[in-house]
Amino acid sequence: MNLEIIKNPNESQIIAYKVARVIFAETYPTTTLSSAEAMASMIRNIMIRYEQSAIDVISNKDLFDSLNEKSPRHEYINVDARNNRTLQMCVRVVERMLHGNLTDTCFGATRFHRADEMPDWATSLGYVADVDGLLFYV
Repeated sequence: MNLEIIKNPNESQIIAYKVARVIFAETYPTTTLSSAEAMASMIRNIMIRYEQSAIDVISNKDLFDSLNEKSPRHEYINVDARNNRTLQMCVRVVERMLHGNLTDTCFGATRFHRADEMPDWATSLGYVADVDGLLFYV
């Protein structure tokens, strides 16, 4: 008997998982529904404002530290999806975002940082939302 690996042909689900992994990595270990929704909202805002695809947005290493191999968050990008309920929650949030069914909970923001950080660019801007320790900026 020969076994054949069947790959998921559903491109939108592949994209949802890729985006969800970035959201998970950026918000872990304190990922909440609110923080996942805010990050997904920010990604959607960037997609609309700069006419980019979701994959283009989540490939931005300047915006998402977890994409950088030297980041302590990088290890969370490849977490096992089968046994991680938090990642599965992120996938559901991203699916809602991709289908246009997610309210913008970060008020048009296109940048963020964690409350325990202060990037140079943030000193000249005022944040528009603080969601579970994530500060969002327009």
